[in-house]
Amino acid sequence: MKYVMEALRRKEAQEKIPVIRMEIDYELVSLFDALQANDKVEIIKAKERLEQLRIQLNSIENE
Repeated sequence: MKYVMEALRRKEAQEKIPVIRMEIDYELVSLFDALQANDKVEIIKAKERLEQLRIQLNSIENE
């Protein structure tokens, strides 16, 4: 049973990868827009969100 649960958890994590990559793409667009507008607050928010998404993606890919 333990192996089945672990396999399901890995499969769910693998299914999240495309979603995280789409979120990264969206945040990159947001960062670009903020850079163009010279909006320092939005630049910081986008960079922080990108960092969180990078950590999530790395943790899933390294399992």
